[in-house]
Amino acid sequence: MMEKYRISHRHPRVISTIEADVWFEPTVVIETVGAEITLSPIHTCAMDVIRKDSGLAIRFPRFTGNYRLDKSAENATTVQEVVEMYKGQLKKVAG
Repeated sequence: MMEKYRISHRHPRVISTIEADVWFEPTVVIETVGAEITLSPIHTCAMDVIRKDSGLAIRFPRFTGNYRLDKSAENATTVQEVVEMYKGQLKKVAG
C-alpha cells in the first residue's frame, strides 16, 4: 500500500534530525499507540516546548493496523495535541 508514496529523500514538510531507511510522502495517516510520551533529545515534535533541547517521542510505539483513510496528513494529531497528551499523563502521575 505504501510503495506508491515512497520517495528517495526526506519530504520538505517533514522536520527530522533522524536519517530514515525509507522516506514516504506525508500522505497516509496511521494509528499508533505507545506506553507513554517521553522527552527526547533527538525527536523534533514540540522541540524546546517542554524543555530546552528536547522534543517529544512515543515510547514503545506500535502500529494498531488501522489506516485512517478518513484523514489527511493535515488532519493528523498536531504538535499542540501531543503536548497536551504529555501534560495530561503528568497530571495522572502527580495526582
